[in-house]
Amino acid sequence: MPTSSSTAIRVVELGKRYRIGAARAQYRTFREVITNAAKAPLRRLFGSANDRPAPDREFWALRGVSFTVAPGDVVGVIGRNGAGKSTLLKILSRITEPTEGRAEIHGRVGSLLEVGTGFHPELTGRENVYLNGAILGMRRAEIQRNFDEIVAFAEVEQFIDTVVKHYSSGMYLRLAFAVAAYLEPEILLVDEVLAVGDAVFQKKCLGKMDEVARQGRTVFFVSHNLEAVRSLCTRGILLDAGKVKVDGTTSDALSAYRAAIRASESISQLGLQDRLARTTGAARFTSITVTDEDGEVTERFEAGQSMRVRMCVEAFADVPSLGVLFALKSGTTRDYITVCKHTVADRVVTAGESLAFAIDLPNPPLQPGDYSLYIGLGDAVCARFYDVVDENVNLPWVHVWSDESDGHKRLGYFQTPSRLVFE
Repeated sequence: MPTSSSTAIRVVELGKRYRIGAARAQYRTFREVITNAAKAPLRRLFGSANDRPAPDREFWALRGVSFTVAPGDVVGVIGRNGAGKSTLLKILSRITEPTEGRAEIHGRVGSLLEVGTGFHPELTGRENVYLNGAILGMRRAEIQRNFDEIVAFAEVEQFIDTVVKHYSSGMYLRLAFAVAAYLEPEILLVDEVLAVGDAVFQKKCLGKMDEVARQGRTVFFVSHNLEAVRSLCTRGILLDAGKVKVDGTTSDALSAYRAAIRASESISQLGLQDRLARTTGAARFTSITVTDEDGEVTERFEAGQSMRVRMCVEAFADVPSLGVLFALKSGTTRDYITVCKHTVADRVVTAGESLAFAIDLPNPPLQPGDYSLYIGLGDAVCARFYDVVDENVNLPWVHVWSDESDGHKRLGYFQTPSRLVFE
């Protein structure tokens, strides 16, 4: 395949079809032979409609997918379960072949698709590091140059000569990620590496991936961790039912993803198990929307434009009072930017009762950027909470934009009024 200095990945009308209920392979295990022999007399005696082979059905995990990734791009791929994200990575990693279309890779690829992918269970950690390096086409000297850093990052120094089948899942993951990141691939394909491991390791992974990106290498990152995608990636691809729904900025892709989730499920059910684990559930939000001053639902605001957050709540048990705690948080650092608290009902709210109200933010002096919402529903003074919703349950994020060209005026969270005086 010819190399291209302007393209790292090119995908053209890619499709992957699977057959559901297809005829089984001709070979069978010894256990299946014994089981079928035991069942044969019963089948002849009673017969069964289930004995008839099911008709084949086609399922397209991907269909008509096209995009181009330039060298140095950091692309986050998001979508619901079954959207086709992992299938796409397996095709790019040459683990599976596409049914139609093509995928071109220009550069040396390092893949981390599952814990321990590419590791041989009967080899030691040391041997697997050299094996993976050889698969990537690296010379022994190159692997040796990075070996100590790989082992140190993975924190498996005392187990590096242990057969990896005896590793814990965390050890597997740490070593697999270190190999994929440190053996200097030009393109790094990562699938849900942050789904396993503690918070410290997750932070290390993000830091290393950010370092890889700043070195000008391409990162293709599939994750359900939307905060990680937002902080790491400069571009987002949203897959839905095997098709590209959005290919644009990270903010655009995340906004479309959250909107799709909210459209398919009301706020009253989103993340409910987590919400009930954190609160009493005696009263809950049933609707939350963000609008501009004209009442139009939107998530994009010009700097200084007024906002209104509309809420509907329902009591599922008698509560002595209702109050709401509202906060805007930085989409990057997750710091609290501003917090306000209001009493909604200084009386008993009975089970089955519903209330609708809004919080107005007139001309907030927010700097351009992305801000997440945190809203708590509690008693009148919010000493205890009945419900809490935030970015974890796909609340809308607020995107503030400005055409201000002076970069210094875009720094920070607020544009504080000021004046120069001479004394």
